Amino acid sequence: MAAEAERPLRADAQRNRDKILAAAVRVFTEQGLEAHFERIAKEAGVGTGTLYRNFPTREALIEAAYRNEVARLCDAVPTLLETMPPDRALHAWTRRFIDYATAKMGMADAMRAVLVAGTNPYADSRRLIQDALTSLMEACTAANAIRSDITSTDMFAALAGIALTSAGPEQRAQAERLLDLTLDGLRARRE
Repeated sequence: MAAEAERPLRADAQRNRDKILAAAVRVFTEQGLEAHFERIAKEAGVGTGTLYRNFPTREALIEAAYRNEVARLCDAVPTLLETMPPDRALHAWTRRFIDYATAKMGMADAMRAVLVAGTNPYADSRRLIQDALTSLMEACTAANAIRSDITSTDMFAALAGIALTSAGPEQRAQAERLLDLTLDGLRARRE
């Protein structure tokens, strides 16, 4: 049974799983714990049986959706750094961070249910996100695009603050302005 769980999914099964996770984030963000599996399945374009085969409990689905959002955020870093200059990659990633934070806040009630059930989906998320941000900032520092006296821990705190105060959909414009202000303050001083 353990070998079966470790076997990679077929391409179509992986696509279905990805669609379910994306739909779950949207629906849990909108409806919290009131979200119905049937709506998530419908939005994902799969049957409820497919959803239940992948995620037999509400907590399993919520946890997987959250972990998937963290992975998407962190996994974007190498592609961003390969396709754009480091400062532009950092700019693009900070927007993704606000998207992630907005989804996380929208799923807060659902996430509390997972914690009550005894699992901690947050266990590794801070470290993973911090590592991703460190990679971006090191690339920016090496390119002399940002100041070297600001740590990724400092930047993470700034991003978290922006997310807490303005990550809701209605405050997106404010979040964008605050991100631009923060990134402007990070730029390397030219003398």
